[in-house]
Amino acid sequence: MIKRKKELLLITAILLSGLLVKAQDIFFPTKEGTVLTYKTYDKKDKETGTIRYTITNVAKDGENMDITYLIETEDSKNEPIFKEEITIQKKGDRLYIDMSKFLNKAVFAQAGEKAANIEITGNDMEIPTNLSPGDVLPDSNVDMALKMGFVNIKMSANVTDRKVETLENITVKAGKFDAYKVSSKVTANAMGMKTSSTSAEWLAKGIGMIKTEEYDKNGNMNSYTELISINK
Repeated sequence: MIKRKKELLLITAILLSGLLVKAQDIFFPTKEGTVLTYKTYDKKDKETGTIRYTITNVAKDGENMDITYLIETEDSKNEPIFKEEITIQKKGDRLYIDMSKFLNKAVFAQAGEKAANIEITGNDMEIPTNLSPGDVLPDSNVDMALKMGFVNIKMSANVTDRKVETLENITVKAGKFDAYKVSSKVTANAMGMKTSSTSAEWLAKGIGMIKTEEYDKNGNMNSYTELISINK
């Protein structure tokens, strides 16, 4: 059960990394040293972990930009689970995040294991630099095949049906925000075990992700994540 909770926290951190990066001037802070801290909770409002994003470097080239930030996750007892720097790219009016550059490290960091013969395929998560209610966003997917000892493992994740629903005013521990609600469907397959869920994310100008909620196939909320502090 503990390992399962750590895996869920890790997956949440990875997905959030894509949700944070919505725009240079609108949905993501670009000041080096900015720290966004989130808490994750289960359906009974029990705290399950912490996710922290720290902007470590911003490199500009005309209208394009590379933003490097550190992802750190901790369990409910503040024990470290995962720590890694990743870079997202702004090109024109789009942002891109390549999950394959750090997914293999993320999957095995908590177990202290190193896999051989890792093959990762998929498309970058692509995000427009402006959002409006009614917008339909591109799908994203990642597939991983690897070998650990004598065991061959295959995993995949798909984020589909991404749509900007509404602009809402929401309140979290970090404050009150006007945020765009984005819905999506997430399907995953890990070693033959298939899961399917839907999610809602709220994204605010100048900050990025404010809150997420994850629901099971029957529409019942399984977990949620909230922004608890912003340090600039």
